[in-house]
Amino acid sequence: MHFCFILKKCRPLGKIILKFTGENNLEFLVPTPLRIENELWDADKERPKNIYLKSCKKLNAKLDRLRIALTTYLKQLESKNTVCTPEILGRCVKKYCSEPNGYSEGSLLYYMQLYIESRLHLITKATYKRYMVFFRLMQRFEGHRMKQLMLDSVNAGFVRDFILFGEKEQYSKSTIYRTVNFVRTILNYLEKRGIRTFAYELELPKQRTIKKSFVTLNEAELAAIRNTEISEELKPARDWLVISCYTGQRVSDFLRFTDQMMETIEAKMYLSFVQQKTGKQILLPLHPVVSDVLKNNSGCFPEKIPVQKFNEQIKQVARLAGINKPVTVRKRLGFRTMLLTIPKWKAVSSHIGRRSFATNFYGRIPTTLLMEATGHGTEEMFLRYIGTADTGRATELGNCFEAVYGNGYI
Repeated sequence: MHFCFILKKCRPLGKIILKFTGENNLEFLVPTPLRIENELWDADKERPKNIYLKSCKKLNAKLDRLRIALTTYLKQLESKNTVCTPEILGRCVKKYCSEPNGYSEGSLLYYMQLYIESRLHLITKATYKRYMVFFRLMQRFEGHRMKQLMLDSVNAGFVRDFILFGEKEQYSKSTIYRTVNFVRTILNYLEKRGIRTFAYELELPKQRTIKKSFVTLNEAELAAIRNTEISEELKPARDWLVISCYTGQRVSDFLRFTDQMMETIEAKMYLSFVQQKTGKQILLPLHPVVSDVLKNNSGCFPEKIPVQKFNEQIKQVARLAGINKPVTVRKRLGFRTMLLTIPKWKAVSSHIGRRSFATNFYGRIPTTLLMEATGHGTEEMFLRYIGTADTGRATELGNCFEAVYGNGYI
């Protein structure tokens, strides 16, 4: 016995039909209550083309649950030697499409949901969103297997199959491995509560650690940005970009800077604020460039602008400043990321200031002081913000070689 989903094209929405093939290749069609816009349907994968669209995400989850329910039900009929009829399947489809998603006790998704709910009072909104990414990915994996994943089958075989599924769906290795690590966290959580698992079998292939490359603005480029003639409309975005590159703060913090956060200590100006993400109290001396920005703005911070507008406008500012050097970065195309070579101005975004600050001052200012400014808890985390190609420091090394060997070498 075999079944698949096909789309009957109608207007305004196409109808998703269950096509069943039974004994003696007898076929019949069973309508489902599920609908989708015709152009959004992927006939080969029997699901929406973009499963991350808000309108398609719930539909895809329902299709996955329906696949699992139908597969289980058909196996039960087969074990009882019961002939499957359109009426039987129709009742089954109606039942599982109308019922809310539920997870059998003892299944991995049941325990994942339990774990996430138990930590709602302990985790941030960002952490909750990350957990739900892993949860939904496991839902899609079950839909791919057309079978509920019970706890006793989460072992080395699960890791192998999940990696193959992730590669087929073109997920990054990082996403695949972090999901497996989250599942291991769930199993360890259950072990502490006396539930036997195969957590020790969840081993991942060793990966060579490759430092991610990212885009930063060096001080020469920042000078070009500061000195370029731009329209009045773009000036607030330009000033906030410069401020971010000389304070090293996240966009959630620097766009909140106000004059009330300024303090004078021993005749020097400081910014005093609490980081939104970490809750850390930061006391940050003003860099001379930031002081100049404020001086040119009547001693005040620039006018507030929304983050989305800021991201759009700083790209225009960088383009006008001639920041055109080709860079290779990961860019999202559809719902996957790919390595692309683009002009540098196109890669400028709200996080570039924090990375530029760390990269431009690393090696020139003690790392512990830089970490005090950025709010990083460990040097390992801080070093992730250092650009891989620091041409300025390489040039300094070259100058040192020349100084040492100015009179020739042996």
